[in-house]
Amino acid sequence: MKYLIIVLTVAAVSSIAIGFIFETEYSQKFIGFGTMGLFVLVFPLFAYYRWKDKDFRDYMLTKENLDKMRDKEKHNF
Repeated sequence: MKYLIIVLTVAAVSSIAIGFIFETEYSQKFIGFGTMGLFVLVFPLFAYYRWKDKDFRDYMLTKENLDKMRDKEKHNF
């Protein structure tokens, strides 16, 4: 998964760069497909890869998490 994300990122950025560097009749399509590839393919795959083993409740501001933060703050001072 990690290498797929890297390859897709390089392909999308290369497509955008080719669209800006070479002036052809379809250079705007290169830029558009590169941008669309980043936001439709690369970012969701990256987000899934980074968050797949995480529990989202650890990042919510619940009463228990607020109490943990307050206790940690008291111990630091």
